[in-house]
Formats: sequence, structure tokens, C-alpha cells
Amino acid sequence: MARSGVPGPDGRPVYLSEERWGHIVDGHPELHAWRDRILSIVREPTQVVPGRRPGEEWFYGTGGPSRWLKVVVQWEDGRGAVVTAFARRRLP
Repeated sequence: MARSGVPGPDGRPVYLSEERWGHIVDGHPELHAWRDRILSIVREPTQVVPGRRPGEEWFYGTGGPSRWLKVVVQWEDGRGAVVTAFARRRLP
């Protein structure tokens, strides 16, 4: 899989690298079939919450193997990178 990029909700680019996708499905194999949904949540999240680290945001969307999917994005120099994603039963 090549590196995938989509515009975030504010138009800034967000990328999902092959290495990060491998990390996601290694730790959460139930997400293997949900790559497109993860990228669509980056484009149009239901909710965005500041993360625990500077420059980090948590994007939430419905759908997937649980009620919610959480996508962690790290921002640097105007670009975002998907760090990880996983299913959640509820919002934080």
C-alpha cells in the first residue's frame, strides 16, 4: 500500500503511511477492512478532541467494528500524520 493522503476537516493534508497502517492492523486486526472508513473519518470527523500531546488531535467517527472509531493524528509543519486508530465503544 502506498502512502495515502486526504484533506483533514480544515483542508490541511493528513497522511497514513504504510508503516503506520501496519502498526494499526498489527495491534488491531479487526480494523483490516476499515482503512477507507478511517480515512473518511479524517476527512469528516463527527468530533475532534485535543490529544494528550502537543500537536495531537483525536478524530472520532461512527462505523467500524464497534460504535466509534478513534483516529489519532499528529500535526507538524501544517501536515498531519495518522499515528494510530482503534475501535471504541464510547467517546472519551
